[in-house]
Amino acid sequence: QVQLVESGGGLVQPGGSLRLSCAASGIIFSSYTMAWYRQAPGKQRELVTTITSGGNTHYADSVKGRFTISRDNAKNTVYLQMNSLQPEDTALYYCNAQRVLFYYWGQGTQVTVSS
Repeated sequence: QVQLVESGGGLVQPGGSLRLSCAASGIIFSSYTMAWYRQAPGKQRELVTTITSGGNTHYADSVKGRFTISRDNAKNTVYLQMNSLQPEDTALYYCNAQRVLFYYWGQGTQVTVSS
């Protein structure tokens, strides 16, 4: 049974930071590309960032220079360090694991940026 469990969301003021974590089980974590998506109210889910099994990363233009994705294969965990948060970053953040035809999602963690 595959499980992706996100944590670390919360309420933060503009300019603040948060670190999200996603712990995976039931998959060979090191062989999966991991990603973070987000969905704001009334908007479609969008890709934020990915990290391949080899450690290559990709970022949406809106978060480049502010967000950093990393992975710890020994802990089966992927992280998202978010700095200089802005109100437009407010969304439900989802962890995703993908490999070939396999696609798994976590249940999401809420990030709210507000003063």
